[in-house]
Amino acid sequence: MREAAGLAARGVSAPPVLRGQDGEGSVQVHQDDALKIEGAQVFSVYGKGGIGKSTTSSNLSAAFAKLGKRVLQIGCDPKHDSTFTLTGRLQPTVIDILKSVDFHAEELRPEDFVTEGWGGVKCIEAGGPPAGTGCGGYVVGQTVKLLKQHHLLDDTDVVIFDVLGDVVCGGFAAPLQHADRAVIVTANDFDSIYAMNRIVAAVHAKSANYKVRLAGCIANRSRETNEVDRFCERTGFKRIAHMPDYDAIRRSRLKKKTLFDMPDEDDIVAARAEYIRLAETLWSGTEPLMPQPLEDRDIFELLGFD
Repeated sequence: MREAAGLAARGVSAPPVLRGQDGEGSVQVHQDDALKIEGAQVFSVYGKGGIGKSTTSSNLSAAFAKLGKRVLQIGCDPKHDSTFTLTGRLQPTVIDILKSVDFHAEELRPEDFVTEGWGGVKCIEAGGPPAGTGCGGYVVGQTVKLLKQHHLLDDTDVVIFDVLGDVVCGGFAAPLQHADRAVIVTANDFDSIYAMNRIVAAVHAKSANYKVRLAGCIANRSRETNEVDRFCERTGFKRIAHMPDYDAIRRSRLKKKTLFDMPDEDDIVAARAEYIRLAETLWSGTEPLMPQPLEDRDIFELLGFD
C-alpha cells in the first residue's frame, strides 16, 4: 500500500492487486488488459537460480534471429545481466531509467531503454525494486507499458521474458500473464527438479485466468537426463531440449557472446544446432501441457531416495 501511495504521488498508476484470484491466500499483481502483447509469440523462461536461464534465453533469442524472426528479449532480474551476451555489455534497467526522469515516462525515447544486440535482437533489462521493497510485477508492467507506448511490439515476432529464480510470489509470476508458453530450465538433479515442480504449480495457478500453458523443459548443463525424464513421466510433462555441460557454453558467457558469435568448434556447432531445433519447435507451436505438480513428500520419494 505504501508503494502504491508513493507511485500515485508521482503520477504513476500502480497495477491493481487481486487477492485470492489465483488460489487461496494469494495476492497477485494484475496487469491492465490494455497491456496485452498481441501479434507476437511470447515465451517466459523460468528455473532455479543459477541454472542457466539467461544463457538459455540469449542463445534462444539468437536462434530465433538466425531463423529470420524479429526478437525482443526482456530480462526480469535486478542483476540486469540477461542480455549482456547479446549486447556485449550491461545496460541500465527500465526502472533505473524511469527513476532518472522522476517517472515521467513521456520523456523517454526507445533508445534510452532498448539496445540492439546480436542478430538485431532488441534487448531490454526491466530490472527490479531494491531488495526487500516493491514488487517485480510492477516493473514488468511498466516495461510492457513503455513498449506499447512506443509501438515497439508492432514489428516483433517473438518476445522472451527471462525471469529470475524460482517463483515465490505473484510479482515474479507476472510475465506469465503475458506469455503463450512457459519454458522451464532444469538440470538433472534434485534441487533443480524440485524448483521445476514449484514452477509447474505456479503456471497451473496462472492458467486459471490467463492463456499461458507450459511448453516443456530444457535439461541444461547435464550429461544425463534420466532424473528429468522420470519427473516428466510421473507428472505428464515433456523434455523438449537437452544441452550437455559443454565448457564452450561457459567460455561464451565469459567472452560476453552468444554461441552464434563464437568460433566454430564441435561442441559449439552441436549446441547451436540444438538451440535452432528448439526455436523451430517453439515457433511451430507446442502442445499445451498441464502436468500435475507433485506434493513435496512425493517428489522426495521420487528423486530423494534410492
